[in-house]
Amino acid sequence: MSSPVVTRFAPSPTGFLHIGGGRTALFNWLYAKAKGGRMLLRIEDTDRERSTQAAIGAIIDGLSWLGLDWDGDPIFQFARAARHREVAEAMLASGRAYYCYATPQELEEMRETARREGRPPRYDGRWRDRDPASAPPGIKPVIRLRAPQDGETVIDDEVQGRVTWANKDLDDLVLLRSDGNPTYMLAVVVDDHDMGITHIIRGDDHLTNAARQKQIYEAMGWDVPHMAHIPLIHGPDGAKLSKRHGALGVDAYRAMGYLPAAMRNYLVRLSWSHGDQEIFSTEDMIAAFDTGAIGRSPARFDFKKLENLNGHYMRASPDAELMDAIDKLLPHIPGGPELAAKLDPPMRRKLTAALPGLKERAKTLIELLDGAGFLFAARPLPLDDKARSLLTDEARATLGLATTRLETLADWSAEAAEAAIRALADETGLKLGQVAQPLRAALTGRATSPPVFDVLAVLGREESLARLKDQATS
Repeated sequence: MSSPVVTRFAPSPTGFLHIGGGRTALFNWLYAKAKGGRMLLRIEDTDRERSTQAAIGAIIDGLSWLGLDWDGDPIFQFARAARHREVAEAMLASGRAYYCYATPQELEEMRETARREGRPPRYDGRWRDRDPASAPPGIKPVIRLRAPQDGETVIDDEVQGRVTWANKDLDDLVLLRSDGNPTYMLAVVVDDHDMGITHIIRGDDHLTNAARQKQIYEAMGWDVPHMAHIPLIHGPDGAKLSKRHGALGVDAYRAMGYLPAAMRNYLVRLSWSHGDQEIFSTEDMIAAFDTGAIGRSPARFDFKKLENLNGHYMRASPDAELMDAIDKLLPHIPGGPELAAKLDPPMRRKLTAALPGLKERAKTLIELLDGAGFLFAARPLPLDDKARSLLTDEARATLGLATTRLETLADWSAEAAEAAIRALADETGLKLGQVAQPLRAALTGRATSPPVFDVLAVLGREESLARLKDQATS
């Protein structure tokens, strides 16, 4: 009987949660869910100079916003340093590792010789079989793995296929530094073993690490987890995704007004496919996900596709869910807290009533809030250039007629307002747009908005008539 699946997401807390890290976390989460297993979170905080509490908070916040949870408490790698040293010393005792007393000068000479000869720099194994008793005084040794020198190290990767390295090209890597601190290579293997990780899903920039890590597993006589090295995300120009391509942190996408469900759907389709299907609910993803359907080619990040997908999710979202998403967004955007303060119960009811019209036109929550700006505007309403151009003297006279007609309505609703304005257009020989466009400009300060009769209904009788009278001439 095979072991239950255990995956892990293991970020370094040296900055925000990168969008590529978000996809790696999603793939690990989906695989664990699909197989009825668990995903663990390990914070790889061994780089003490660059690891920060703020970055740890940003990673956890980013994962939570994406809707990705993990099993148990986060594990902190630095706290396990004593265990990592214990394993290095066990390899030393078994002869699978050795003390190396090479000086920094000797190591630099090896690198310089390799450069001169046009080959990759490698440690030459000079302390592999020497007696530590012959060590020069005052040199603190490192502990190196006694790696195999003949044959091959092979990884049967679930994405990359069979990958082979000649052992003569892999030198004896350092396990424990001279100050007694474990290296990343050792810490990762020990943690993955102790955490019972069965499947490692990570970026293909770790593929060479996989060869070295497998040698540590074998030196300890431990089972090697299944591995799936996924291609990196590139920018629209095909270059590795970088700052010049725009926002990179998950927190930046939240602040740009994307919905978590849309981000999950977009990220899952970067290098993974399931036939021609583009739209995936979380349940769909879990049911369909497997590492075998991940391609080897780098995925290209396409903002236009993400926007269109987000627009789809916004239109499909119940209004109550969109309001909840807006509430969660406001603390994270400029002017958001001030806007939140204006959302008293009457204003919240107006915004909720306006959502059906607003979400048809918006592709992000930021666009939606921009479109809802007319709700929060104070009188007299500021007009943008296009709205001002619509309010000619003739249009203002028409507004006066429309205002008089609307004042007589017994039932203030979109339907009643539309019937009254259509009747006015018929009587005056005007096209409906010749009345509706000045109405929109006066009510919203803009030339575009949700349907104008919906705007009248949302603003209510008192506010609508007051705005119209501000701009009308009798």
